Amino acid sequence: MHNTVIGVDLATKAIQVCVYINKKVRSNIELTPQQFTEFLVQQSPSLIVFESCSGSNYWVQFCRSVGHEAKLISTRLVMAVRQNQKTDKNDALAIVQASLLPDIHFVSSKTTHQQQAQSILRLREQCIKQKTALKNQLGGLLREFNITVGRGECKLICAIESALEDAENGLHVTFRSMLHQSLILYQQICLALESYNHALEEWVNNTPDCKKLMKIEGIGFLNAINLYIKIAEQDYSEFKQGRDVAACIGVTPVQHSSGGKVKIGSIGKRKNTGIRSLLITGAMAVIQQLEKREPRTQKENWLKALMVRRGKKCAAVALANKNVRTAFSMLKNGTEYRSI
Repeated sequence: MHNTVIGVDLATKAIQVCVYINKKVRSNIELTPQQFTEFLVQQSPSLIVFESCSGSNYWVQFCRSVGHEAKLISTRLVMAVRQNQKTDKNDALAIVQASLLPDIHFVSSKTTHQQQAQSILRLREQCIKQKTALKNQLGGLLREFNITVGRGECKLICAIESALEDAENGLHVTFRSMLHQSLILYQQICLALESYNHALEEWVNNTPDCKKLMKIEGIGFLNAINLYIKIAEQDYSEFKQGRDVAACIGVTPVQHSSGGKVKIGSIGKRKNTGIRSLLITGAMAVIQQLEKREPRTQKENWLKALMVRRGKKCAAVALANKNVRTAFSMLKNGTEYRSI
């Protein structure tokens, strides 16, 4: 038990620090990042709680490096606990109050290694959005001139190049120049996407834990990286068992119990929809292959029976759930995957 709990509300230029000692608020002041750094170095070992936000992982790592115990807490929980108006002081106090609640679940922090992998994933996702948006825009503009564009990257590039080379289609010089610049931009985005994919594959090859996860059916390099990022690298205290990770990702059914009656619903709409979608897509690929042949292992027999009993979509969610729990067990215990 820590006698000193410090709630920190982070901002770019000002950091609000609420010090709670022996069931009493001793101070609630605003510091600059430099002053906060000096405060952490001089402060005796304490429990420091941050609201999960941009920059919080850096401060958690710094606090642990100078001897403090640092934790992250959910923004929604802080909002539910906060009293009165939203101010920095009230936010810092609410962070302390939320951290003192019984049976509280803190947010998993990330190491620098995990942050870098997550940043590459975010850049890749943004690149895909830009590529899709530009492709749809160029395709729509060309259809205005009765120029048909097929699906695929190569067909779009060929259609634009053919339109630029055709001197009798009535396109103005200015429009041709704009179309040419857009084509160059689209090709650069495609090259950037390839470089992101190459960087992620290289990152997986240099991370033994990710290479182990890729041996699981339905787990590719994207799923392996996402699972590695989600499951804490430095310790596994945030998740006691695999089903906790599966529930956090959102591949478990939502339970609603009242008056002794238990109702199991769907997997819900919230949670981590990005990683959940990738996991279910990978599981669906396994199911499509299993449909074409006879099961070879005990796991495939279970999956085949579930497909017959509940359908392919339900089976895909169940397989994604099993893959998450298997990945957690492998990373926590340092074991290899063995198909049974």
